[in-house]
Amino acid sequence: MECAETLLGLVPGGEMVKFGKHGSDATSAAIKLARAFTGRDLIAICEDHPFFSVDDWFIGLTPMNAGIPKAVRELTLKFRYNDLNSLRELFAANPSRIAAVMLEAERDQQPRPGFLQELKELCAKEGAVLVFDEMITGFRWANGGAQQFHKVVPDLSTFGKAIGNGFSVSALVGRREIMRLGGLDHDRERVFLMSTTHGAEYHALAAAIETMRIYHEEPVVETLWRRGRMLSEGICRVVDDLKLNDYFQVKGRPCCLAYATLDQDRKASQSFRTLFLQETMCRGLLMPSLVISYSHSDDDVHRTIDGIADALQVYRRALVEGIDHYLKGRPVKPVFRKFNWVS
Repeated sequence: MECAETLLGLVPGGEMVKFGKHGSDATSAAIKLARAFTGRDLIAICEDHPFFSVDDWFIGLTPMNAGIPKAVRELTLKFRYNDLNSLRELFAANPSRIAAVMLEAERDQQPRPGFLQELKELCAKEGAVLVFDEMITGFRWANGGAQQFHKVVPDLSTFGKAIGNGFSVSALVGRREIMRLGGLDHDRERVFLMSTTHGAEYHALAAAIETMRIYHEEPVVETLWRRGRMLSEGICRVVDDLKLNDYFQVKGRPCCLAYATLDQDRKASQSFRTLFLQETMCRGLLMPSLVISYSHSDDDVHRTIDGIADALQVYRRALVEGIDHYLKGRPVKPVFRKFNWVS
């Protein structure tokens, strides 16, 4: 109860909450609730956002859809971020059939002015439940997540990762009218919302309470933004000095940065990503992403910039001389691929 009240006090769209153990618990529960609430089957997800769940309703749309029936795969549709017409077309092609619209409020690309509000209005008009996946944006963009940052409150939202600072806890939060269907206080058909074998272990909830207390009492989010801005600006200076702007790019908000590696043709390259990972690891940096932590110091940021500067020197030479002269071993592969070994 204490954990629930603390979380609901932070999240603007929080009227009720259900706790789980990992993100897929929460996102799949959101889909089930939306279907129960609307009596519809179809789901629309943003195709520009890479991951929503380990469950069939999402994985069925990836290249790794072996074992998932075609009938299940056909229940999930895709629209484009910042492209409201792509969602309007789905509603027009499937009148009164879409139960929920799920997306991250923001990822590497910022929402165009008015997009999220217009999205919310469109969902309300069409009778669909709007779901924000706040696994990444929650406790980073603001204490109350991207919905607080952008001042757009969804019907349901899902949180994980940061809420327990690494402990196994996630949360589905939202409007009472929808959330109550997962409980006992209603006269509609019962919803088997979520069941976790280890739901009764409480140290994760204790960790979440303490984590949220620290967020409330200390400038965690402000520090993420400040140090992230320092990191981004430092890397961009290095990239500019090396004239690599067309080949290595920093993306995202300062509080949650990512990077893109491009080849000689300015196309996304797993080979050059592998080279960059290889060279940063050699310099004591483990950085598949650039996500800043409250535990990082200013010195850590400066050390990271210096290590990246050295790694990009090698990256630059590989662009000119060929990556085979510098890359050791096989390039990393995309997670979602049809077969284990692909050329």
